[in-house]
Amino acid sequence: MDVNSRLPVRLPGPAISSIVGNSEEPLSSLSDPHDYEPKLEFDDTELLTPAPLEKDVMIGDFVLADDPELENEEIVNPLEDDFEDQLREQSENFQAQKNKCDFLGTDKQGRHIFGIYASRFPEKSQLEGFVRQVIKEIEPFVENDYILVYFHQGLKEDNKPSAQFLWNSYKELDRNFRKNLKTLYVVHPTWFIRVIWNFFSPFISDKFRKKLVYISSLDELRQALGLNKLKLPDTICEFDDKLNPSRSRVSQPANPNGRPTMQFGVTLKFIVMHSPCLNSIPPIVRKCVDSLSITGVIDTEGIFRRSGNHGEIMAIKERVNRGEDVDLSTVNVHVIAGLLKSFLRDLAEPLLTFELYDDVTKFLDWPKEERSRNVTQLIREKLPEENYELFKYIVDFLVRVVDCADLNKMTSSNLAIVFGPNFLWSGRTNTSLEEIAPINAFVDFVLQNHKAIYLIDVNQRTVSVD
Repeated sequence: MDVNSRLPVRLPGPAISSIVGNSEEPLSSLSDPHDYEPKLEFDDTELLTPAPLEKDVMIGDFVLADDPELENEEIVNPLEDDFEDQLREQSENFQAQKNKCDFLGTDKQGRHIFGIYASRFPEKSQLEGFVRQVIKEIEPFVENDYILVYFHQGLKEDNKPSAQFLWNSYKELDRNFRKNLKTLYVVHPTWFIRVIWNFFSPFISDKFRKKLVYISSLDELRQALGLNKLKLPDTICEFDDKLNPSRSRVSQPANPNGRPTMQFGVTLKFIVMHSPCLNSIPPIVRKCVDSLSITGVIDTEGIFRRSGNHGEIMAIKERVNRGEDVDLSTVNVHVIAGLLKSFLRDLAEPLLTFELYDDVTKFLDWPKEERSRNVTQLIREKLPEENYELFKYIVDFLVRVVDCADLNKMTSSNLAIVFGPNFLWSGRTNTSLEEIAPINAFVDFVLQNHKAIYLIDVNQRTVSVD
């Protein structure tokens, strides 16, 4: 058979655009593929025809031959040592990082985003330990929906993982890692990495295959994630500039002002000044809490953990910002929950304020006997009045959610993981994994000790607000 006749008809991986994704010729990226793949020094035609499988059975996300001896046999794979070189000269000065992956923030729906960098891969003999460390770092967060971003720039000859290694690493992931992964973004993919994915496609379920999205520029990634600020290693930014010289990486800051009717994407003070806020509670927040507090709703399993329909959330946000009155009585519970998380994440300044960031991220360093006093002091003395009242209102609601944990499975720890990054983030850089842990622990502490913290009614509290 002629080699060309066996080439794949199209590259795998769904496009970001739903319009493109529904076409007969879907592109794997919003941008045209780049042709910077270095010349391969081996015959890769054999990759394009995987061995036929007989009597297939579905196991997790992969289709495997019904062969009880398969796990014990040594699988000879033509990809064993054949990952491409990718800008080796840009990663010669690679230095070991403390973290194996980065916490990049939360996306438009409040889902945690983690970045993994090829430039941080150790030599092949240490890859297994590296993967186990990555799993350990993100394991506390994968009980909820999450997103992975793999940055392909910086892969070197001595740290190229084999295909067999990738296959085995995937099989070691437990169900939460695979099920709750909503999207895997591959940034700056090469032609060869697409071929690898195409090689594995017959073994992977359609459901999992649709989670892969190719990204050819950092602008494209910011658009997909809904992040205006994205702190990344300089080598990745320089690489992106080289590939996309005509594109600007200047992002637009969040709009602190807008139409008087706006409740999303502005400051809390702006909302309080222009909207009918009882006790500084924005109308849309009160509607969300009222709708979610109903018996049969508040005890919904996975409330705030599962993602709501993004299109519905965006449509409601637009209506609210236009000043329309929205009725949430018939809206899906996960959409309402997503709307509340989106409100917090869209604030021009986090609810716990930039000023408290350095204090809160030291929470785990405080002696346990001093934590109650320190947390109470921060919340009651350093938060602006409108922030204090809204934070108390949401905490009171979340405590009621915790009271239904037997049914909804959302403990204070689970809710802290969801709401921590939406209550507080840095105004300077991305929040690191070292910083997200104390933020979540701070929120968990507040949920468990809310009675002591809010012993005095908020309306009796006297603070000076500039």
